[in-house]
Amino acid sequence: MSVRSKITKWRNVSAFCVERATDYGELFGIELEETRQRLVRELSALVVLAVAALFTLSFVCIAVIATAWGTPYFLQVVWGVAGMWLAVSVVALLVVRSQTPGQSLQILQTEIRRDLDTLREALK
Repeated sequence: MSVRSKITKWRNVSAFCVERATDYGELFGIELEETRQRLVRELSALVVLAVAALFTLSFVCIAVIATAWGTPYFLQVVWGVAGMWLAVSVVALLVVRSQTPGQSLQILQTEIRRDLDTLREALK
């Protein structure tokens, strides 16, 4: 392979990289905005859900305890409610730990991988 063909090949590769770098910048901006919007929407929904669930469960627990107030089973009911909350907490912890994190900037990563494969082929 002559020096001139190597220089031409590297010039073509560098032109390709420069052209794609601007595309990456635009794609990064678009994906970053989409990721931010999705994150805000999901976090807002989760906060509302968590607050509503906690209020509901708290009032149900208070109602159960109040119902058992004058009975001989009052202490068992109170400890049962506390045990239920412990079980809910453990289940929530297990669910959170089992979830896989979302893939952000997936399109940008795919494009970069494809371009790197193209560059490897061009430099062979």
